[in-house]
Amino acid sequence: MNRVAAEWIGTVFYIGKLPLAPGTWASIFAVLCWYFLFQSVNNFVLPAISIFLFLIGGIASDTIVKHSKEHDPSRIVIDEWVGQWVALSMMPINIRTGVVAFVAFRIFDIIKPGPVRKMERLPGGWGIMADDVMAGIMAYFVVLIFNAVIL
Repeated sequence: MNRVAAEWIGTVFYIGKLPLAPGTWASIFAVLCWYFLFQSVNNFVLPAISIFLFLIGGIASDTIVKHSKEHDPSRIVIDEWVGQWVALSMMPINIRTGVVAFVAFRIFDIIKPGPVRKMERLPGGWGIMADDVMAGIMAYFVVLIFNAVIL
């Protein structure tokens, strides 16, 4: 993948270049897109798109890492986007679910408990992507439990 395309994809159209906590900005935009774009879409579309974005994000992240010589540049936010969408996959689309998924995902992404930290050790762009997918999976179960208890 060429560097220009990798920057566009890896930064999610330059969201990753926003100041102060670009990963949080990307997660916010991912939740907003989920809320407004997936209201009347089949539940299997979001996981399918997330898998595609994981694959293309891994390639883009790997390209950025190789050219920048940084281990995990903060401008790469496609990983937050995918992880956030993993947390939201197959969930009821409402504000409460979006807020719980956002908070749970950001906590797991920042704290990096056990399995998240292990995924981060994968080489190149795949480690960048995989730790956020694991954080998204963990957040998914928090949302699932929250919705089972609250609903």
